[in-house]
Amino acid sequence: MIYADIVIESGVRNLDRVFQYRVPDALEAKACVGARVKVPLGEGGRMMHGFIIGLSGKPSIAEERIRDLASIEDAPPADRQLIQLAVWMHEHCDGTLSQALAAVQPVRRRVREKTRTVYTAPDQQKARAVLEESRHYKNRAARVRLLEAVLGRGFVTKEELSGSLHISAGTLKPLLESGVLVSSSTQIVRGRHTYNMVTTEHAVLNAQQAKAAQEIKDAVSRCRSDWNTRDGVHLLYGITGSGKTEVYMEVMDYVLAQGRQVIVLIPEISLTPQTVARFRRRYGDRIAVMNSQLSDGEKYDQFMAARSGEASIMIGPRSALFAPFSDPGLIIVDEEHDGAYRSETTPKYDAREAAIERARLAHAAVILGSATPSLSSYKKASEGTYSLHTLTCRAKEGSALPQTEIADMREELKAGNRSIFSKALRGAMEETLQDGGQIMLFLNRRGFAGFVSCRSCGEVIRCPHCDVSLTAHSGGILKCHYCGFQMRMPQRCPVCGSPYIGKFGIGTQRVESIVRREFPDASVMRMDRDTASRKNAVADMVTSFSQGKADILIGTQMIVKGHDFENVTLVGILAADLSMHTGDYMSTERTFQLVTQAAGRAGRGSRPGRVVIQTYQPEHYCIQTAAAQDYEAFYRQEIQFRRLMHYPPAVSMLQILLEGLDDAQTEAAAGALHARLQRAGWRDPYLLGPVRAGIAKVRDRYRYVLYLRHTNEAVLLRCERDIQHYAAAARLDRDIYFNFDMNPISPV
Repeated sequence: MIYADIVIESGVRNLDRVFQYRVPDALEAKACVGARVKVPLGEGGRMMHGFIIGLSGKPSIAEERIRDLASIEDAPPADRQLIQLAVWMHEHCDGTLSQALAAVQPVRRRVREKTRTVYTAPDQQKARAVLEESRHYKNRAARVRLLEAVLGRGFVTKEELSGSLHISAGTLKPLLESGVLVSSSTQIVRGRHTYNMVTTEHAVLNAQQAKAAQEIKDAVSRCRSDWNTRDGVHLLYGITGSGKTEVYMEVMDYVLAQGRQVIVLIPEISLTPQTVARFRRRYGDRIAVMNSQLSDGEKYDQFMAARSGEASIMIGPRSALFAPFSDPGLIIVDEEHDGAYRSETTPKYDAREAAIERARLAHAAVILGSATPSLSSYKKASEGTYSLHTLTCRAKEGSALPQTEIADMREELKAGNRSIFSKALRGAMEETLQDGGQIMLFLNRRGFAGFVSCRSCGEVIRCPHCDVSLTAHSGGILKCHYCGFQMRMPQRCPVCGSPYIGKFGIGTQRVESIVRREFPDASVMRMDRDTASRKNAVADMVTSFSQGKADILIGTQMIVKGHDFENVTLVGILAADLSMHTGDYMSTERTFQLVTQAAGRAGRGSRPGRVVIQTYQPEHYCIQTAAAQDYEAFYRQEIQFRRLMHYPPAVSMLQILLEGLDDAQTEAAAGALHARLQRAGWRDPYLLGPVRAGIAKVRDRYRYVLYLRHTNEAVLLRCERDIQHYAAAARLDRDIYFNFDMNPISPV
């Protein structure tokens, strides 16, 4: 008889323990650690999902109390190493063990293949001849698009014709009749296409790149037998355009040659197309991709390619860290400073810390790469905890950091300029367009305007469910960016009835309308969450802009993260200090990173670049150091501020957020928790709050927050568990939701 230790799939803390079930004889062959199962729970025998985390031949409780598990799902089981990682996440992050187990299994069910109609080119030489002939005719753009897709991938599906390719029956029919294309019904592997793009041409590394790559390769060898943090974790700090990716690939070659696997993490889906294309040219079909925009079938195929060994490189955002590789030798965290590596849902893990733990379990190495490293990573590297490798010059011959100019918008206003463009930026835009260069305009606020207010009584139109103002979008729509609520723009103030109600502030939509009006001959493109919501939208826009189909690209932080556009010679940062006063301790660091990364998009080709930074605080050290691309100077000033104010990374900080439907009840619970912590010895400055959260209400739930600070993170973890037990014993968690976040990076 086999007994299975089961963790129930639930966010309820009372169920956050191990239950034992009997494995029926008929299911013994399928029972394994990591398998997802169904089990009866409670007196009513309600069926619940769970995970097997252990198997044994002896019961741990009385035999008569043990039930049979009901079924084992036909899905890939979790790897043992990933189960160990889930246990670590459970110990270091908020949430239950089952939530951690679910997080490390981005694919939890089998998705069977479907038969589809596909179109292929049996005679590729003939198809290429038709393609080249068609390029000479303006009315055959759809035919060119179709043949490029077929020749590039080997086939296209029937669904793609009417979907992403926009191919009509009139375009397809003559190609079928002439035999250039043929159709057939076949089973295709979703998301696993054949790419004939592997090249043996490798870039020649400069002295700094070669030194960094060799040092990391030597450390990888040592990690195999004796893992330690200094050999296992490497911070690759290189200015924008310094060739960090070439260093990554040099180390990847070394790891892959040993028969091990590589995980490459990128912060956002918007970087996936360009990043994958770059690695695909070197590694071809050895790459699998994981991100949230893939269908369930595509995710399953990518997952199985990694599990079977067909793919040895996994690329994607946070979830790619949980690739089912048997022997990962290298984990790369590109743009490691990015806040997207922190999970916003339970468990609130930091992918950088989780990557280091997985590397420790696998005796692998981690490379944290960035032009603007997080203060926490740079502090550990400068103190010798991590290994530090520095790249101080651009890799591409003839490429240099752009010339940067700071425009004081206070002086512009005094001179009578009420435009969103300073005199310097407007002049630079006109010159760039005349010279045939491309322009990027960065503003980290989407929408048409920041908020809508009554000019008579001052009333701001707010979301009825969240304590935030609604953002104006084009078409007369007001939206809440927290809960999704939207309404039509009112004609009169709902409080005083005044018709003088207007929009204040500015967003990317409004910038786009102004640019189109003031530069009518320029082709304009906008990239933000509103324009990039459909699948493959980001890839299409990046490709179009790379090919020169737009002169000006306007966008939020999506456009400044890692993109490499050779013809961009001007970057305009419209409101550099927009994120500097968001009310959290990381606002200055975040502003420096955004401005530096945005500036780094200019002059990445052979033509010199120029950057204009518009600000109302030109004297601030954040703006000055970003303009000079001087990270070390910024770090010295910012870390001094953190030490004086007792903020991370100088200390560790635990954020405790209480949320409830009743405001008074939630405030009382926060007060009771504060009193308990004081009795336990917590005092100012190590105990802050309770206060209303920065956003006091979200989705009709009232929010209060407390902060605990200590030099030892382990003390805070013990305190977190104590608070959880206290809330359960006092039955506070029945009406109040307790949310914990270690070293939070944004206000709540």
